[in-house]
Amino acid sequence: MGWLADEDGLGKRAANFVPLTPLSHLNRAARVFPNRLALAYGDYRLTYTEYHAQVSRLASGLAARGIEPGDVVATLLPNIPAQAEAHFGVPACGAVLNTINTRLETDTVAYIFDHGEARLVLVDTQFIDLAEAAKAQMQGDGPEIIEVPDEAAGYPATGRHTTYAELLAQGRPDAPWIMPGDEWESLSLNYTSGTTGRPKGVVYHHRGAYLMTMGTVISWRMVLHPVFLTIVPLFHCNGWNHTWMMPVLGGTVVCCRDITAKAIYDAIADEGVTHFGGAPIVLNAIVNAAEGDRRAFDHKVEVFTAGAPPAAATLAAIETLGFNVTQVYGLTETYGHVTECIWDGVSWDGLDHSEKSAIKARQGVPFPMMEDITVMDEGMKNIPMDGKTQGEIVIRGNAVMKGYFKNPEATEESFAGGYFHSGDIAVQHPDGYIQISDRAKDIIISGGENVSSVEVEGALMHHPAVSLCAVVAKPDETWGEVPCAFVELKEGAEVTEADLITFVRSRLAGFKTPKAVVFQELPKTSTGKIQKFELRAALKQA
Repeated sequence: MGWLADEDGLGKRAANFVPLTPLSHLNRAARVFPNRLALAYGDYRLTYTEYHAQVSRLASGLAARGIEPGDVVATLLPNIPAQAEAHFGVPACGAVLNTINTRLETDTVAYIFDHGEARLVLVDTQFIDLAEAAKAQMQGDGPEIIEVPDEAAGYPATGRHTTYAELLAQGRPDAPWIMPGDEWESLSLNYTSGTTGRPKGVVYHHRGAYLMTMGTVISWRMVLHPVFLTIVPLFHCNGWNHTWMMPVLGGTVVCCRDITAKAIYDAIADEGVTHFGGAPIVLNAIVNAAEGDRRAFDHKVEVFTAGAPPAAATLAAIETLGFNVTQVYGLTETYGHVTECIWDGVSWDGLDHSEKSAIKARQGVPFPMMEDITVMDEGMKNIPMDGKTQGEIVIRGNAVMKGYFKNPEATEESFAGGYFHSGDIAVQHPDGYIQISDRAKDIIISGGENVSSVEVEGALMHHPAVSLCAVVAKPDETWGEVPCAFVELKEGAEVTEADLITFVRSRLAGFKTPKAVVFQELPKTSTGKIQKFELRAALKQA
């Protein structure tokens, strides 16, 4: 075996070792697919040649304004072309991309500006006031604001800042890119939702993003030239890395600024969209779309859904409309999705529709780029794969963050025992498929019995009047806490509290049945996740 030893001259060379980075995908696409449509947003259309040139202008324009390798460049943008261009242009100048949730309040945006040390921020005109107010709260100078107007959407430039077009004019379409010297270099900085305190900064590396894009191509069974619709906000896990992925296949990214059922149907019919990802709330909107918002299309649309376990009733309904839904699971800390519910046709094709829908709600098995994702108990031992015993989902693999920015204690805690700890409670079926029972903080303990809020929500969603629901713990003098359901009804639907409680009682054990039902619009994040902490807080104040 001596001929394998490094002392015999074997080792890394320029010819056989190139740091992995998603930037390579766009470099290749500009050569291989020069005339294919890369980016579309209404009348805004870029081929891969033009897309590459635009990214080069952005990268060199940022450098001209003093951005150096290692600096942080932030964005406050919806899913518009500038946001997609920033995903390549910011790292192409050696900087780290920090996409910020546009729905955050001023104080949190100011905190992220400060904590992330952003030197410059690209801001859609719709959010200029937010950016200016956040910058005004900071002790130092804060980031330079570059305004990104969107006149077609009704947001012209204010005249108060340098515009995106002026920034691009400072760059060159043929400017060389700064590629990473080490694939472990930081690529992006994403902040968690911060529902229990200040958000944590999650740091991605080039290697993880590259391998995420390659694994997704396999898992989504993709072929050349897909048409991808940006439903998942690009500020959420960098849009699950899908924008970095599309150049691999010479695909088209169709930007979607405002996420509505009509916009989705229009994009499928007019642009030929073949793929998109979204939270279950998006699936719900498609199923319940008004007749005037629907459009006919003649192809199957592949959908990744994540963010919360989708109701089996929603899955059953949407698949009759021309959509094939695959449940995936992940976190900000894992670049987005890292498990998938791969369909086992041999075992499952013969099941009835309701049984198939229930299976499709599972989170499944690891993506190809992951090493191991399993469910363990508190002693870091695998739980029995019986579909009943609960434990925590733990994760190992290339698509796991470098760590939390400026927070070594939280980083060490999250990586204890050689796995990343998700905080999600799940069971594992005999075939190895994982199924979430609940977030640890969402388990309801009623009279010593554990109640899964997800299970109760699934039962409620079978009622024809229910559009959305969330179940949380309500303090109770006798039982400690009991399930309380918050429900959004479908338009025009009528149902009473007693009706829904009776409906759930017919499907679940009595202790799992909601003891109260509140009819209201549910608070949601920009990615469609229901903010249960707000509901819990309301119950405590009642």
